Amino acid sequence: MAVQQNRAVQALRRPANWVQLLKFGVVGGSGFVVNLAVYSLLLGIGPHKAAAVSFVVSAANNYWWNRHWTFRETRGDLYHQGARFLAVSLVALGLNLGILRLLVGLGLNKVAAQAIAIILVMPFSFSVNKLWSFRRKQ
Repeated sequence: MAVQQNRAVQALRRPANWVQLLKFGVVGGSGFVVNLAVYSLLLGIGPHKAAAVSFVVSAANNYWWNRHWTFRETRGDLYHQGARFLAVSLVALGLNLGILRLLVGLGLNKVAAQAIAIILVMPFSFSVNKLWSFRRKQ
């Protein structure tokens, strides 16, 4: 346990990690805007279908930017990292749809519910993508 805490403290002290987190946040912000824009345009097909399509579009946007900008130093095989990113995105999509269904069922505005769902799923997505999809090769 102490070794884990020591590594976490060391990671927090590395400025490169903070820069990477900032970049991921910028990419996530662009994905957030893309997601909500596509979602709003497609609401006529239903909130859950619109959420699925908007998530795929924003995930593609986020993969490209994260691969070419955020995690450029740890960029590996396009297909290997892409498959991992897709796997994480699919789990995140499931989480997103579950939260969206709950919030819409509680009577929340559909766009506000989607915004909240995106925000709640983002920490999972960042940490798994950093530690698995784009991890530094040993």
